[in-house]
Amino acid sequence: MAARPSSREQETCIAIGSDFDSSTAKYVIRARIDVDGVVDKPDVIGAIFGQTEGLLGEDLDLRELQRTGRIGRIQIVIKSEGGHSRGEIVIPVSLNKTATAILAAALETVERVGPCTAKISIEKLEDIRGAKRRRVVSRAISILKGWEEEVAPGTEEITAAVTMGKRRQVVKYGPDRLPAGPGLEDSDEIIIVEGRADVVNLLKSGIDNTVAVEGTHIPKSIADLTRQEGKTVIAFLDGDRGGDLILRELMQVAKIDYIARAPEGKEVENLTKREILKALQAKVPAEQALAIVSGRRAAHTKRKRGARKTSQTKKEEAAAEATTRGREKPTRRTRGGRRATARQVSPAYVSRIDEVRDTFQALLLDENAQDIVKCSVSELAKVMEEADDVSAVVFDGVITQRLVDIAGKKRTRLLIGAAMTDIEDRPPGLEMYTFDELVPA
Repeated sequence: MAARPSSREQETCIAIGSDFDSSTAKYVIRARIDVDGVVDKPDVIGAIFGQTEGLLGEDLDLRELQRTGRIGRIQIVIKSEGGHSRGEIVIPVSLNKTATAILAAALETVERVGPCTAKISIEKLEDIRGAKRRRVVSRAISILKGWEEEVAPGTEEITAAVTMGKRRQVVKYGPDRLPAGPGLEDSDEIIIVEGRADVVNLLKSGIDNTVAVEGTHIPKSIADLTRQEGKTVIAFLDGDRGGDLILRELMQVAKIDYIARAPEGKEVENLTKREILKALQAKVPAEQALAIVSGRRAAHTKRKRGARKTSQTKKEEAAAEATTRGREKPTRRTRGGRRATARQVSPAYVSRIDEVRDTFQALLLDENAQDIVKCSVSELAKVMEEADDVSAVVFDGVITQRLVDIAGKKRTRLLIGAAMTDIEDRPPGLEMYTFDELVPA
């Protein structure tokens, strides 16, 4: 049994250890000690120094290592309860990895503390430099962000270069794996854009609560996302006709609070940071945006009709009618690749187009073109699922795959809408037309 060191030896050990500069340590040995008896810190220190003395030679002797400043003060926290003592041993070390591992293994050879049986178990060897590197990285990111915020307005090129250093990656959202910003699910505000390039451009400007619909067909996951409680939804769309079409479909299938638009003729993916912020600040309530689009379409239609009337006199119209009388009406190729004529659609249905044009309303009709129900376009899908014996639907909206699927289940024979997306799966017996195909503006 190793003799306990004298009080002078204990004081010497502690004094030598206190001269060690912990900032120079490379590793820390952390160990647990269990003693079958009641002991104090000096008993543990004496056991460690006494039972490892001469075990590893002079180069790795604990007293010599402390004297030369290669290990720091041995820190011990120990508690006694119920006749047993348990605690933690911490030793800062500035040796290399191999020597540190040997020293740690030597600690586990201590089997007694005073008259009591003891066991020391190494918990881990901690790399202090690794922790310092993590702190350096964290602090560098913080400095970089602060630096970017202080960049003077007008230095967009410098801002873009700094942003590249911390740009976050596009993630995937929902079962459709839609491109989205990493902050989408944690944010109370959602920004819906058209494509992945729009998400990337907004990320460059520090906006990460975005998701892309990836086309004019709005996925169900987007519709469900917009209906989550506590979420404010902004649709940020291109300033072209494609943006108008997506706006109209979004209003049919999703819950949209505000609409923001890129400047006319521009796309969100090409906007500068200043243009993006300006467009988002100028957002308008969704219903107001719909009214703007509707007014623009009505004015455009009126201009085209006026131009046609002024360029063709009544006499010319009569001559044209005489020339084409008795001939079969010209055929056209529809989206499905079939050839069809306007005569295939009953005039009773065609005549209802002007009734809904530019109103965002829908008419569900029976086989005699009589009203079954009239509703808003935003409620059309729900109303179609609940209605029976619907032969045709005439509505001021976009014919989407979802509406086509519902029409197929309900055995509806005709859909007439203001516009049409790409339809991948069309049920047999279902005809689809746009307003312009049946009543050209």
